[in-house]
Amino acid sequence: MRVMSVGRVGPLGSGSLVCEERPLPSPGPGEIRIRVEACGVCRTDLHVVEGDLPRSAAGIVPGHEIVGRVDRLGDGTGGWQVGQRVGAAWLYRACGNCRYCLRGDENLCTSPLFTGYDRPGGFSEYVVAESRFVYSLPEGFSPETLAPLLCAGIIGYRAFSRLGLRKGDHLGLYGFGASAHLVLQMARDKGIGVSVGSRGDRHRAFARRMGADWVGGPSETPTEPFDGAILFAPAGELVLPILTHLDRGGKLMIAGIHLSDIPPIHYETHLFYERSVGSVTANTREDGRNLIEWAVGGAIVPSVKIYPMEEALCALTDLKEDRIEGAAVLKMGD
Repeated sequence: MRVMSVGRVGPLGSGSLVCEERPLPSPGPGEIRIRVEACGVCRTDLHVVEGDLPRSAAGIVPGHEIVGRVDRLGDGTGGWQVGQRVGAAWLYRACGNCRYCLRGDENLCTSPLFTGYDRPGGFSEYVVAESRFVYSLPEGFSPETLAPLLCAGIIGYRAFSRLGLRKGDHLGLYGFGASAHLVLQMARDKGIGVSVGSRGDRHRAFARRMGADWVGGPSETPTEPFDGAILFAPAGELVLPILTHLDRGGKLMIAGIHLSDIPPIHYETHLFYERSVGSVTANTREDGRNLIEWAVGGAIVPSVKIYPMEEALCALTDLKEDRIEGAAVLKMGD
């Protein structure tokens, strides 16, 4: 089978990804093999390739927004059928035994494995997945449309839900990429106002077309304070200005897996009046099921740019250089 693997770890460029042939994997006990139809391209994949994550290494096959068909079943995978449409996401497996898993916070597991990082991912024609962490996906949707839901959507959903906003509240989104354009739709569906801060003219125009109430640069002041905000861009220098835009009691969620350093916080300026800042780490399977159910109802529709698998480096480059409106997706086969 063909895969696009990390050729070298470091700044994106020639040789960052290589196309190679690998043996077809066999699913072990509790695993299924998926024939990949589409795989979203996430900023986390960029962090893996460029070495921003600690276990980045040559040979990794990135990709964790996987949509495909069950191709083969390992032992102990009752309930799945060959040919069934499924999705695999970032969380390949949680241990199920640590105190975080036992209390329902499997996203905080002390010994997790991740798709496209610890295990080969979806920049590939076939992939093996832990059957307990695979999602059943509906027919009637293109695999390219479903793929971004499996990380951009799920992480956006977790960040949005943790804010606890209500109808009539005001949400700020910073970094208007794959996750943010889906969260904007979630907020609009709940009657929540949305302001967008983005450095790119293309992304600001995209946010306006999608119905944002206010759009400006990251350093501009929105027309009204935020009840909640989400930072998707990996830019720690944005944390302080966003905090100054929060209303009393407002919350900022940082939704990236990697962030540059945050400048020193001044308590009275940035946190007083019960403003707060938190992070989002991975996701639970419940997050994924809730997001997929919401999306297939029609309220959340990803905007996608499709690339052949062999053009994965081009997709990552376009992502890094902010040339994508919505999400990049690799399409496998014809």
